[in-house]
Amino acid sequence: MRPHLTSRNLPGRLLIPALLGALALGDLRVELVLLADHFTVTSFSAALAAHPLAVAVLALMPSLVRHYR
Repeated sequence: MRPHLTSRNLPGRLLIPALLGALALGDLRVELVLLADHFTVTSFSAALAAHPLAVAVLALMPSLVRHYR
C-alpha cells in the first residue's frame, strides 16, 4: 500500500519558494547590477519603488520556506 502524500511529505514542496525567489531576483537583476556598480540611496529607493512585489517576495522568503518546509 502506498503512503498517503500530504503537503508535508511531497518531494517538490520547496519548489514554490525557490521559484518565487528566482523570479524575484530575475526581476531585480538589472537594478542589482546597477546598485553593485554604483550604490546611492536614491537608486536603492527607486529600485524598491519600481519592484514592490519582488522586494516583498524576497523579504518574506524566510516565512515562505518555513511554511513549505
